[in-house]
Amino acid sequence: MGGGEKRVIVHRNKGKLSVRERLHELLDQESFMEIQPFAKGHRSEHVGDGVVIGTGLIHERPVCVYAQDATVYGGSLGEMHAKKIASLMDLAAQNQMPIIGLKDSGGARIQEGVVSLEGYGQIFKRNVLYSGQIPQISVILGSCAGGAVYSPALTDFVLMTEQTAHMFLTGPKVIEKATGETVCPDRLGGASVQHQTSGNVHYTGKDEKDVLQAVRTLLTYIPTKQQTAIHATKASKHDAIDPGTILPKDPSRTYDVKQVVKAITDHGSFFETQPCFSKNIVTGFGRLKGSSVGFVANQPKVLAGSLDLDAADKAARFIRFCDAFHIPILTLVDVPGFLPGEKAEHAGIIRHGAKLLYAYAEATVPKITVILRKAFGGAYVAMNSKGLGADFVYAWPDSEIDVMGKTFADEIVHPASREFDMEPNVVKAAQLGLIDDILTPSETRERLIRSFDLLRSKKEDRPLKKHGNMPL
Repeated sequence: MGGGEKRVIVHRNKGKLSVRERLHELLDQESFMEIQPFAKGHRSEHVGDGVVIGTGLIHERPVCVYAQDATVYGGSLGEMHAKKIASLMDLAAQNQMPIIGLKDSGGARIQEGVVSLEGYGQIFKRNVLYSGQIPQISVILGSCAGGAVYSPALTDFVLMTEQTAHMFLTGPKVIEKATGETVCPDRLGGASVQHQTSGNVHYTGKDEKDVLQAVRTLLTYIPTKQQTAIHATKASKHDAIDPGTILPKDPSRTYDVKQVVKAITDHGSFFETQPCFSKNIVTGFGRLKGSSVGFVANQPKVLAGSLDLDAADKAARFIRFCDAFHIPILTLVDVPGFLPGEKAEHAGIIRHGAKLLYAYAEATVPKITVILRKAFGGAYVAMNSKGLGADFVYAWPDSEIDVMGKTFADEIVHPASREFDMEPNVVKAAQLGLIDDILTPSETRERLIRSFDLLRSKKEDRPLKKHGNMPL
């Protein structure tokens, strides 16, 4: 059993499930079909070489899954280990199946030298080749160190347990030997650090069962094939909450945009991604009358909803995933602008903001924007404006759209000239065709459902080219 009874006991004492138990929690009952169970490396004593690969079902949908076994050489990657994973990735791509990696590995198998590093190269290449073709999900359930971290970084979503998992390029022992710096594994690459600070992780759970259940939920929002758009087969329950009651009458007071999202979507359907990273922007999936939609929303509770470097990166990455897998995008706007300041400028806010512009302009899926309260300056354009390619732009009656807020405009423009009409005016924007309609909050959900339904068969011609050059 794995690397032997003693190692399995040590593994369990860390609060971890066995490889087979993990597969049982992730997949539909009795659906796992193992592939290459007898494969063995030249230098390995263990059949399977420390990784279990195969196919199974999640909500009756075929998936490919591999699970690294930390009881066999610490889950380290050797030549046969890598070949098994690479062959499974090829199978997933050929059959348009999502691939899920359950990671628990100390990195490259030192005993096999450069051969193990070459194995990582084969996996990384496939991560890139199949990006946008099949959904790729990484689940960090234990150690993920050295070269092992780059495969998750290349996948679409990374999930991680809060108590038993770590993720770092260079481990604490190597850091101490190389630099003299002493750092504990949790502070270096624990779940809270990777979720809140680095943004490498999209979701964390209290234990393995929680995280594996989240994977099952996440897959319900992603189409079964790249070419197949998600569409409702039946209506879903809705709480019928007027989202207009969530916004304070005083425009200077904040509110939680997640409550607006939940008021618009089907009951209990909102699944947030990266909730602890760059909280001034909210991303996630929800359903409108059963149909899957990707949400991008400014969060007025944090930095007044302004856009900074991390917010632009977070939103751009999410938008590109939705576009790759034909998931419509809904943008909820309440943004005062890009976060100003010398620090932001020197850190590259122009380049990072351009990523967001690029992602929206590049996306060909149905894109709808609703301006909730304000949309000022370049951030108005960046948050999926009409000029950037939105199919429909709607606004609530009290919203403001302009180059900048009235307070700043009075100080900058009015001393030089009194001829400019600087009053933000949603009606004027509608008259200019910059927004398609002014909606009351209570009618927003129904209009969005009808609008997305209209756009279901949207086709958009683009110039023929190998690829663009995104400002990375």
